[in-house]
Amino acid sequence: MQKHTFPIQTTADCGAAVSRRSPLSVTWMRAHPPSSMASLLSIHVVTWNVASAAPPPDLSDLLQLNNLNLNLDVYVIGLQEMNCGIMSLLSDTAFEDPWSSFFMDVLSPLSFVKVSSVRMQGLLLLIFAKYQHLPFIQILSTKSTPTGLFGYWGNKGGVKIFLKFYGYYVSIVNCHLPPHVANNDQRLEHFDRILEMQNFEAQDVPNILDHDEKKRKPAWTDRILWRLKRQPQAAIHTPTLSAPHFTLFLRSYVSHMLYSVSDHKPVTSTFDLELKPLVSAPLITLLPESPCTAESDMLISYSLTADFLSSPWDWIGLYKVGLRHINDYVSYVWVRDNQVSFSDGLNQVYIDISDIRETEDQFLLFYYSNNLHSVVGISTPFKIQPRSFLAEGPLDEAQPQI
Repeated sequence: MQKHTFPIQTTADCGAAVSRRSPLSVTWMRAHPPSSMASLLSIHVVTWNVASAAPPPDLSDLLQLNNLNLNLDVYVIGLQEMNCGIMSLLSDTAFEDPWSSFFMDVLSPLSFVKVSSVRMQGLLLLIFAKYQHLPFIQILSTKSTPTGLFGYWGNKGGVKIFLKFYGYYVSIVNCHLPPHVANNDQRLEHFDRILEMQNFEAQDVPNILDHDEKKRKPAWTDRILWRLKRQPQAAIHTPTLSAPHFTLFLRSYVSHMLYSVSDHKPVTSTFDLELKPLVSAPLITLLPESPCTAESDMLISYSLTADFLSSPWDWIGLYKVGLRHINDYVSYVWVRDNQVSFSDGLNQVYIDISDIRETEDQFLLFYYSNNLHSVVGISTPFKIQPRSFLAEGPLDEAQPQI
């Protein structure tokens, strides 16, 4: 198996976002030969040591919401020194923390869904993506590595999300390291420990230590670092593999000086990622019945690819467009328990929609795979018509009504 990052290489960092002693690094690796068509995606990386502050009223500048020339696909947000007092942690365990809620409230109307998150005391790592990308994002693992007091306290350390994005392995690590030049050796020791403990334990999966992020001194000033490392040409062009296409372009690098809720200033970078998707079709195709009316049940048809391994714990969720995260469903159904028919490649299941009120909102169907811990299929947006949409005709036949 060959591994590639930006643009044709074995290892590199998409972005090492550093908020003073707090790096946020992203590593991309190719697992299989790419397809022939390239796609252009935009990724916005945020890092901010928030110094226990609450979210300010407006983060439009931080998230580039007013940039009309920017069409973002993914947000990667790393925060350090969030409020981690006992009462705050207890509250955040039962409910969403204020920062996650704020980002979901702002981004969900723009079709962004929280894909994954991991938190360790004051460290938080969030990933948002537009919902159409969800079938091509597979969460492989989330991990936390404390390096604080005696190696057990989580005020220092790193959190990681490891995933596959259109077939590419992606490792995202948000770190909080000891500050000051005098602590350089301790900082390097913590950094090496984080990388060693964040490995994904599976065969044929690239190791995060494959890159050289550890040969540099971790920075302690607010900055974003990235690096390209090209693979030797002799190793690229083999008779069995086509030339890979995976390129990163930096569009912006900004320190946002207008925010004063913390003694740190947030740093953001925006990248254009050009790649040949290794996965071009979802594992599941979902088709709601049409027209769909607000009766007690709705019939859903779905087809599976030949290599998809279903589970009795797979489920289909019904969502309003503008959902915040995967648990925002308005109804759901276990696919095995409620299956009404199946044939070669086609299955049907009923989902209860009797509690859905009349609305002009559009809806989506998501198929969640228990084995893959990810959404593997989505429908196109559709409306649920009110019960009065169909009126009984003279022959007791349902007739469309305008």
